[in-house]
Formats: sequence, structure tokens, C-alpha cells
Amino acid sequence: CGTSSLIPMTPKKPQHWLQVVGHAGSFYVGDYGTLLKRFCKREQQCYVRLMKDILRPFVPAYHGVVQRDKQDYNMMDNLLTHFNTPAIMDCKMGSRTYLEEELHLARERPQPRNDMFEKMVAVDPEAPTVQERAQQAVLKTRYMQWRETLSSTTTLGFRIEGFRKANDECHTNFKRTKSREQVGEVLDNFVESSTHIVWSYLRQLKQLRQVLEASDFFRTHEVVGSSLLFVHDWTGRTGVWMIDFGKTVALPSHLTLDHRTPWVEGNREDGYLWGLDNLIDILANMLPLT
Repeated sequence: CGTSSLIPMTPKKPQHWLQVVGHAGSFYVGDYGTLLKRFCKREQQCYVRLMKDILRPFVPAYHGVVQRDKQDYNMMDNLLTHFNTPAIMDCKMGSRTYLEEELHLARERPQPRNDMFEKMVAVDPEAPTVQERAQQAVLKTRYMQWRETLSSTTTLGFRIEGFRKANDECHTNFKRTKSREQVGEVLDNFVESSTHIVWSYLRQLKQLRQVLEASDFFRTHEVVGSSLLFVHDWTGRTGVWMIDFGKTVALPSHLTLDHRTPWVEGNREDGYLWGLDNLIDILANMLPLT
């Protein structure tokens, strides 16, 4: 299941789409403030459980599966309905964006990939090893793990995927945004230096953290490739929601996660709360000292 935040500009113009990050064609604006997202079994299972969990206020309300042109979609609330020309940001949470099972699969059938070699060289010509250069190919596992070291995913436990301002100005090139300072600058640009909006987001993130630490769902799932969606508009209204559960997997019944312990293969830890702690910290440091 690909992750996406395809965002309609305004509820009044459902056909007017903008893609901050993700895959085209996976979304439609439904009627009555709903959003249709291409069906994904894992995501459906997560939403059904989340509707019964204390995290419910922090995820879009889920309305089941609907069909459109012979294709199944998960129907959920369109989180932008009550905003007026909002600014939107997608933060991918966690210290890795691939599941442990993806590593196993890629190992069982290792296929050196030329396309991934090309992608790697395009970003950093020095990145491939001598052997990889000779083959002009890299393994998917190697590519996945290398890619995470470029951004703040491995150093801070989250990365900014992209944002769009109310004036439609779009920023999505954050693959190399790594340090606290760089991330802080991006966040400041997104909120346009508004202390009020930073305060508001901080209050919601601290609330979310408290709920996550008490949530049954969160304790029993490996949450990978999931994002926090940040939305604010000129009226000062703000909202933060957890979205994208296509790679969120239930753990075996004997296992629970604290989401802060560093990941070593086999422990299934995803670094989600470590990332949230860092995000809260960076936002708090943007406020004037009172």
C-alpha cells in the first residue's frame, strides 16, 4: 500500500487536487466531507481497531469500504473540510520507513536493482560501493537503509515529506534535511513564524503523546511509514492527525513496543515516540523564552 496525502485545495472545489506527496489516482473527494482512499486491507484493519481505541480523535473517522468504478476504497473523513484555504504539512514518523518483513523478503530474494542504483547516484555519486558500481546495481535493502540516513529519519525519528502553504506554494524537496536547525527552519517557514500556531500545534502534539503512551492499539502495533498531517488556516485554527496506516502491522501477542527504544533487527521498534519527542522539542525551541 503506497502512502499518500493527496489533498483537495478546498472542499468547495472537489475536483481541484493537489498532491503534496504520494501516488496520483489513489484518492477521490467523496460527498459530505469524506475522502476515498484506494483500498488497502492493512489500513482497513487499522482503522476498524482505531475507531475503538483512545486514539480515535487523532485519526480521521472511518466509514467503511465503498466501490467506485469497480475499485474498492476506504472511506474516511476529509480532514480539511472545516478549514479555510489551509496550509498543510506531512511529517513521516519513526526511525525507519520499511517494515522488518520487507527486509526479510528482500533478503530471501536478493535482486540487485539498476533503477535503485540510478536513484542513489543521482542523490550522491559517492554513495555506491566499488562492487555496486561494478554491477551498476544495488539491493533493495541496501537502498532502503541508505535512503533513511540522508534525512532526519535516522537522526531525529521523523522527516518532513512536504508542505503546501495557503498561497499554493509547495515544498517537497526535503530528502537531505537532516539537522535540528534545518528542520526548525522548514517548520518556521511552514507556520510563517506565527507563535500562535506553534503554540497550538505544540498543545495538540503533547496531548497526542499522552494518548499514544496509553493506547492499546499503539502498544501492540509496529507503526511504520505513517504520517502526522498538520493543518492550519488564517483564522488560527489548527489540527494534527495520524494518517497512512498501510504499513502498520499488529505484533505477535507476546510482544509490545515502547516506540522509543532504538531499533535493532528483531525488536520491531519503530522510533515513533522518539521522533515525536524530538518534533515537540524542536517546536518548543521556536517559541520565544518567556
